[in-house]
Amino acid sequence: MTFQPLRTYAYDDLAIGTRDVLMRTVMETDLVDFAEVSGDVNPIHLSEDYAASTRFGGRIAHGMFTASLISAVIGSRMPGPGAVYLSQTLNFLAPVKIGDVVCASVEVVEKLDKGRRVRLACTCVADGRAVLEGDAWVSVPAGSGRAGTA
Repeated sequence: MTFQPLRTYAYDDLAIGTRDVLMRTVMETDLVDFAEVSGDVNPIHLSEDYAASTRFGGRIAHGMFTASLISAVIGSRMPGPGAVYLSQTLNFLAPVKIGDVVCASVEVVEKLDKGRRVRLACTCVADGRAVLEGDAWVSVPAGSGRAGTA
């Protein structure tokens, strides 16, 4: 996997509507690697025979794998390094399958000066259909003028 350069935003750099995205094609190795790291070895993710007999008709990505793409945007793109996750809500709307191109996005929808807290609307879209939505609260470092690559 090729990593994009890090970006860092300080609290004062962020405005309502500031947004960033990350796109990723889900590969079979992603499911195997995520199962190894997480311990979630549900056969719906790992066994084509088992998954073919389910309502999905084939293997699907772990929901938390899809959610981890939101974490990747927050931790490395916007707000980026120094941001601290405080909470996350997730609503899983549709399955993600091997080969799907997922676009994970976060957008600033609220700022609270006390504690430099920012609420982010989080979405994942796979091949044009919404698959995940939710909100995240993060604490962002103070300062300004640091936006850009780290």
